[in-house]
Amino acid sequence: MIVRSLDEITDTEADIKTENWRSRRVVLAKEKVGFSFHETVLYAGTESTFWYANHVELVHCVEGEAELTNEETGEKHIITPGTLYLLNGHERHTVRPKTDFRVLCVFNPPVTGREVHDENGVYPLVVEEG
Repeated sequence: MIVRSLDEITDTEADIKTENWRSRRVVLAKEKVGFSFHETVLYAGTESTFWYANHVELVHCVEGEAELTNEETGEKHIITPGTLYLLNGHERHTVRPKTDFRVLCVFNPPVTGREVHDENGVYPLVVEEG
């Protein structure tokens, strides 16, 4: 059993901060449970484009509001608390938070925490040794 608080992760290497967002990776590939789990805050007034070509991501909004654009179709959605989106087709997408936008995210395959978005917004597929 794993019991972990966000306070334990804050300001560690599992607390990733950028100009547009902050992601605290609560469960990573090293736990060997088949997924990773993150709490992420995207900051109001920013714009971030992602494309998880190697991962499926589920995003569940718990606070705030953002516009989500599917860059492949142009379709737009307003995401508010209680709404989730599932990138089951590896869709390239853009998130434009209207307010600070706090979401809970699940990745499969799990991320290791060492991934960095490339110029296309893609995480490389990194696996844990052993």
